[in-house]
Amino acid sequence: MTDKTPIAQKSHTARLCEWIESVRLQDVPGEIQMRAKYLILDGLACALVGAHLPWSEKAAQAVVDMEPEGPVTIIGWEKKISPISAALLNSTFIQGFELDDWHSEAPLHSNSIILPTLFAAVEHVSERGSAVSMSGNDFLLSTIVGYEVGPRVGIGLHGGHILTKGWHSGAVFGPSAAAASACKLLQLPEDNIEDALGIACTQACGLMSAQYESEVKRMQHGFAARNGLFATLLAQHGYVGIKKVYDRPYGGFLAQFSAGNGKSPQYLVEEIDKDLGIEWKTNGIRVKPHAAMAGTHPTIDCIEGLQRRFPVELENLQAIQHIRIEMGEAMYHHGGWAIETRPLTATGAQMSNAYVGATQLVDRQVLAAQFRHDALDRDMIWNLVGKTTCESNDEFKWMHQRVTITLDNGTELQHEVEAARGFQPPISNDEIVAKWRDLMKDVIDHDLMEEIEQIVLNIETCKDVGLLIELLGRRTRNPLE
Repeated sequence: MTDKTPIAQKSHTARLCEWIESVRLQDVPGEIQMRAKYLILDGLACALVGAHLPWSEKAAQAVVDMEPEGPVTIIGWEKKISPISAALLNSTFIQGFELDDWHSEAPLHSNSIILPTLFAAVEHVSERGSAVSMSGNDFLLSTIVGYEVGPRVGIGLHGGHILTKGWHSGAVFGPSAAAASACKLLQLPEDNIEDALGIACTQACGLMSAQYESEVKRMQHGFAARNGLFATLLAQHGYVGIKKVYDRPYGGFLAQFSAGNGKSPQYLVEEIDKDLGIEWKTNGIRVKPHAAMAGTHPTIDCIEGLQRRFPVELENLQAIQHIRIEMGEAMYHHGGWAIETRPLTATGAQMSNAYVGATQLVDRQVLAAQFRHDALDRDMIWNLVGKTTCESNDEFKWMHQRVTITLDNGTELQHEVEAARGFQPPISNDEIVAKWRDLMKDVIDHDLMEEIEQIVLNIETCKDVGLLIELLGRRTRNPLE
């Protein structure tokens, strides 16, 4: 039964749930709808690239061995499994190579959480003979709802600050985004949405120590997608979750994940429902031009700047005596850690500012080829890594970084950026299409690429999202082979 409490007396959690239930596509500005379609395309590019990476194949084989065939597509595999496991794997693919989106205010990878959740919900409901419409417009709106909810939950925890405490931010914020989008697609009422969010939040977790060597870092947003979908399907059947989950001071989501953060106020519950339908957090989603953790991108940009300004001085990399990378506190904890082993795994390499900076100096690009197995133990890279120190600069905010290169003759070369390329202004829609087409050359045939592109960029005309899912299920190639 819908809560009749006057809105001024409702909890922030309840106000968020009311918005999720009531928002319609016509309430979303046209430019937000348009941007969302291109963001979806970028997410699908990441999924198709990631489907047959070595660590993705390990995960897929393990999961397929655990359970029988089901109704939901594994992207790029021509196989189907249960909705919960498909959401997990398809998210793991999108996060598979650090090519996917991130949010400028609250770091999470929205597409890796939302798209797998919605695809699984579509096929699960279709298999059960539901009359619920699964049109392109429904899919687009549900995606945007997830784009809006995830960052708000993150901002309630002071955004990227949670990284300094060792939490994997997107895996913590993500279950809320997944549940919100699935609830919208399945047209759940406000009370059930609150249940779903409560069930999703109690499953939230993610240890940032996954960044050093593990392959499970690729899967942690998948846990969020799986848990958000699981929460929604439970709530759809009337299973009661935690009420007022963002508001409660004892054991509430924000209270617990902000405990000991040193902030005052400790958390910002008003951000959960602030300016819903007025300020669109979709605008804060950023698309990556490089295959590395977002916090390494300013380092890449600094070194690119040095390479443009000092081409003669940097022609001989052996003449480099020292590389100093300065960054803000959150990014220092995330990517400025000291490397202890050689070689790094691909995960660790993509998460390290020192390693990524050295890669840019040597290869003048940071893309898929730089993280092939046979590229991770090159002497020329490790020589530069050994000359690099990363430092936290209290004056630097978020993406602000500075790189200083000292040469053997004492010359200092320095370049500083306040934010990475693609942060402000964001990567354009045309650039997203170019990225999509460039990535797809190595993983799917041209005709399939064009067909998927046309459906996504005209998603409002799609009568059945299942047609798109069927195309995504076709076998893909490993881009590293």
